[in-house]
Amino acid sequence: MLALVTGAAGFIGSHLVDRLVADGHEVIGVDDLSSGDNVRPGVELWEMDVADPGLVEKAAVRRPAVICHLAAQVSVRASVADPLHDARTNVVGTANVLEAARAAGGRKVVFTSSCAVYGVPDALPVPPDAELRPASPYAASKVSGEVYAQTYRALHGIDFTTLTLANVYGPRQTPEGEAGVVSIFTDALLAGRPTKVYGDGTQTRDYVYVLDVVDAFARAADERGGGLRLNVGTGVETTDRDLHTVVAEAAGAPDDPEFAPPRLGDLPAMSVDPRRTGEALGWTPRVGLREGVAETVAWARERNAPARR
Repeated sequence: MLALVTGAAGFIGSHLVDRLVADGHEVIGVDDLSSGDNVRPGVELWEMDVADPGLVEKAAVRRPAVICHLAAQVSVRASVADPLHDARTNVVGTANVLEAARAAGGRKVVFTSSCAVYGVPDALPVPPDAELRPASPYAASKVSGEVYAQTYRALHGIDFTTLTLANVYGPRQTPEGEAGVVSIFTDALLAGRPTKVYGDGTQTRDYVYVLDVVDAFARAADERGGGLRLNVGTGVETTDRDLHTVVAEAAGAPDDPEFAPPRLGDLPAMSVDPRRTGEALGWTPRVGLREGVAETVAWARERNAPARR
């Protein structure tokens, strides 16, 4: 199978490229290299913006069977500050990817969404058929992308699966920009810098390891899960304070964060129910939080080692 992966040089996308290559597939990567440079040697890379119309032309020539669409503007705060940029990347970019799939005669698009689409849920863990309540331009753009995918399925017969991700963490996630809190805690604790927990530490999130996420994408790239929104998470809530303890233990650092006022707009709690994902894809998260954090800290220690010498 020829697969095209947008966001192929980024955190999740680069791991997905590795997995697809290991599974014996030919892979084309698309990335403008603005938020990562994890380019796998030997993989064909189209260095371009995901909204570039040239993507459609290239796809029509190479004809990938499946497109895994991970390229996105991922910062909620940036989307509030500049909603037009967010819409261009996430809405126009997704429409462009779907046009590329149509031009290629592609079979399927695997679309990356976020648990942000659920807003403040009525109950936890959130089922995949819960009401969508986007509360930011970023979340609205993800809802829009799913609607576009449904429309292309109805109009052009291009199948899709939407994977709604919980808080993804793991190696290759760096603390710059809108990174996950695991990488932020990890780099600070390894460097002996202060860490900060917002609010009283009881805010919760659902942390899912990047290789488990990639496994869901690899499974969704076949015929399974067509037309479905599927949650990719553990269904387990972890408080910010408990997460700090887990990272500190893995880093061999003091478990003594500073506490700061809560940030406006932060959800008090989130986790997603992955049971439908198991039924549709045969998928289940396999890496526990302590194991995944230990792998993440080991990678970060190696990454940062030259800077400390």
